[in-house]
Amino acid sequence: MKILFVLNNFFATGNGLSASARRTVKALREAGQEVRVLSGINPDPDGPQPEYSLPKFHFPLFQPIIDAHGYGFASTDRKVVEEAVRWADVVHMEEPFVLQIKTEKVARRLGKPVTGTYHLHPENIFYSLWLGGAKLPNQLLLKAWRDLCFNKWSYVQCPTANVMERLQKNGFSSSLRQFSNGLIPDRCVRKPHQNHPYVLACIGRLSGEKDQATLLKAMRHCRHAREVQLVFAGRGPQEGKIRRMAERLYREGVVAYAPLFEFLDRDGLRKLGARADLCIHCATVEVEGLSIMEAMQQGAVPVIATGPITGADQFALDGRSLFQQHDARDLARKIDWWLDHPEEREAMEQQYVAQMETYDIARSVQALVRMFQEACGAAGL
Repeated sequence: MKILFVLNNFFATGNGLSASARRTVKALREAGQEVRVLSGINPDPDGPQPEYSLPKFHFPLFQPIIDAHGYGFASTDRKVVEEAVRWADVVHMEEPFVLQIKTEKVARRLGKPVTGTYHLHPENIFYSLWLGGAKLPNQLLLKAWRDLCFNKWSYVQCPTANVMERLQKNGFSSSLRQFSNGLIPDRCVRKPHQNHPYVLACIGRLSGEKDQATLLKAMRHCRHAREVQLVFAGRGPQEGKIRRMAERLYREGVVAYAPLFEFLDRDGLRKLGARADLCIHCATVEVEGLSIMEAMQQGAVPVIATGPITGADQFALDGRSLFQQHDARDLARKIDWWLDHPEEREAMEQQYVAQMETYDIARSVQALVRMFQEACGAAGL
């Protein structure tokens, strides 16, 4: 089967959507599928390029914000888009933006089936404009995505139950399929615990919707705060703010170990997950949550924010690993409980490792291929 993946920036680093697309394309190819990518050009001239390259689009005023999120948009080139779509048996959209709107029109004209994956919420965008909590703009954008993109695609992958429920409630009429984006299988390399300091890892882009600030606030209510080494793995537009909050905690003696800030490759993240006593995930807007999944794969017990538009909370095996979003005191209570009960924590580590084995990307690829086959069958191909 000839599968065309369409996204603005296939090679972005520090961006979960692009990372997920790269993993999925690689896994599909390893499963014997023929996959090509329609995307913006790789800014690294020595790096790989998509089969169908598009020039970068620069947004006036907003480009610095977009760059801070490790993202980018592509300009559309009608000839390149048409060449890519003509090659494909099925066109798979990874975003609901202008590139996808124009590509869908070409696919419809050429009679090619279109599918997609729901990778991000409107709130992921509006948090960068300080409107993440404003209902009207987020609801209007969700409806625009629904009418201009998703309802014109025959099948849509929903990575979590939370996403599927939201789309159903908001009148998404395409055929919805719920299955994870999946994890690359990885051996757990966890070693015996050291006594102090306890390592609390917070992995992910440093941005408003990831809400790392709540973890720092929780330290002021945590009995074990002075025994904790905080590690923030990521970068993003809120890095300056988070660093200042962390430095103040250390300067005031709330924590005895200066919080660390690192930007790690996949192997570095694996090692961090393997040595973390807890992995804290404060995101209030999350489609699935690759970062917390990879940490659990290495046996890190999670403490995850729960809220109306986060799907990551489905990975918590019980309420001890959940806290109410934005509630620093609740988070502090959960951290203290886990650090007070090391035997319980170590018993749960292997349960989380086992749970993550069920999210093997091979299963996700099988589900994707079935979805593509159904789309082609429905289109009479």
